[in-house]
This record gives sequence, structure tokens and C-alpha cells, in this order.
Amino acid sequence: MSHDEQPALVADLGAVDDFPVPAPLAGHGPARVIAMCNQKGGVGKTTTTINLGAALAEYGRRVLIVDFDPQGAASVGLGVNALEMDQTIYSLITSRHPDVLGAIVRTRVPDLDIVPANIDLSAAEVQLVSEVGRESVLKRVLRPALDDYDVVLIDCQPSLGLLTVNALTAAHGVIVPVEAEFFALRGVALLVETIETVRDRINPQLTVDGIVATMVDPRTLHAREVLERLDEAFGDLVFSTRIHRTVKFPDASVATEPITTYAPTHPGAQAYRRLAREVIARGDVA
Repeated sequence: MSHDEQPALVADLGAVDDFPVPAPLAGHGPARVIAMCNQKGGVGKTTTTINLGAALAEYGRRVLIVDFDPQGAASVGLGVNALEMDQTIYSLITSRHPDVLGAIVRTRVPDLDIVPANIDLSAAEVQLVSEVGRESVLKRVLRPALDDYDVVLIDCQPSLGLLTVNALTAAHGVIVPVEAEFFALRGVALLVETIETVRDRINPQLTVDGIVATMVDPRTLHAREVLERLDEAFGDLVFSTRIHRTVKFPDASVATEPITTYAPTHPGAQAYRRLAREVIARGDVA
């Protein structure tokens, strides 16, 4: 797992937490599919995918993470050794008869499962180029699993290539982790253009569910100015939960578990629980 895919983060919980603990669900499914997407690497995307997923699972939601990054960081971060597996997301999207239910791996976190990935996935874009309906391969693969889960989080690779387009085609919504630095803001504008193109041409139901600021150091003027510009540019799309730097997240990564189980009382765990409540309160997840 690359260090920049597991940055040190903790959330700004704010003076008032106005997101209530969600009520239990009477049943499960069909899932809302959310692409966790940013073409810039090192923005806390995988960290947010793992910990948001774990927090949603704590609140009784059945969560499936789809590791769609050839680095396999989400798989490793949840203690899954995808290098030894025959069934991965790569084998599914290149198979004529994919069995996604047979490829799902249960993690040590109750109600949190994963479809793992490894470096083989790096060859997928070349293989998919000649496929009919190549942008919709992932959507077809995931369809049989949707009734078993409340939310599917797709951890996208840091690019805007064919794999990411597949994720956006399969998704109902997009959550964009954004590092609190100026170059990251330019990248978000490009990503939003890509999302709009996919919505116009392939997936009319696709929406931006929200933008979450990560790796924030509130002591610096630079970070505060970036947050102000983020709010000015995207308004209500920006989650009020902001993710601050801390040393605890790399420790959790080494332990191959989410912060919510590695250090359940740490502010970082409270951070992602709050973000999960905010996602649910917005109606992005039931």
C-alpha cells in the first residue's frame, strides 16, 4: 500500500454535531453505488473509503467496498491479500460469465465486505478497449450484488481513464475527497467536468453527492484559504465534516483495519462516524 493512499487524517467535528444517530433499517438493499473519486493521488481517497464504509457498517448499513485501484490499497487496508486470490475485480470485469457474489470477501468488520483488487487490474483498460459497451462492464458485474447491500463504495484509481469512467457509469453518486491545497482545487474542476460528461452521455442519474476536505492543517493560512475557496466554489456540496491531519491513521493502516476498530474512541474514529451520519442525513444513503 502506498503511503500517499493512507494519509494521516482526523475530522473537524465542529462546535455542534447536528447529525443524529440514524435509525436501524428494517431491511437491506437495493444499494446506492457511490464512486469515491479524485484523479489526484494522495488525497485520502482510500482512507476515506475504508473508514466511511466501516462507520456506515457500525450504523447497521450493509456495505460493500469495490477495490477498483490496481494498487489494491483498500484490500490491503482491510487485511485482504488479493495477490493470492483467483477471484478479484479484474477477473470479474474480464470474464464472460462473472460471479461477483463468489468474489466477495468478508472483512473482520461486521457488515463490511470487499471485492478485492491487485496489480492485475492495471491491464484491464487495454483489454476493455475492444469490448462492446466497455464503459458499462463494472455496472453489469455489480448488478447481482446490489440487493444484498445498502451502499457500495467504489475506490477508484487516481486517474480519469476507462476504469474511472466505468466506476462513474456504475454509480448513482460521487464523493470527492479533496486535499486542502490549491492545486487540488484545479483537479476538482476537471473531475466535475468528467462527471458531467458521463452524466450527459452515459449515466443520466449520476450526481455529485459531496466533496470532503481532507488533510487539513487548520493552523495554516493556506489551508483556511483553500477551505474558503472550496466553500465558495461548491457551496452545499462540501461536507461540513472536515478531515484534519493526525498520526493515528498510518498506524491503523499498518494494523490493516479501520480507525473505528483500531482506535474506536480516537477523534479520527469520531470523524468518520460523523461523516457517515452526515452522508445518511443528506439522504445519500438510507
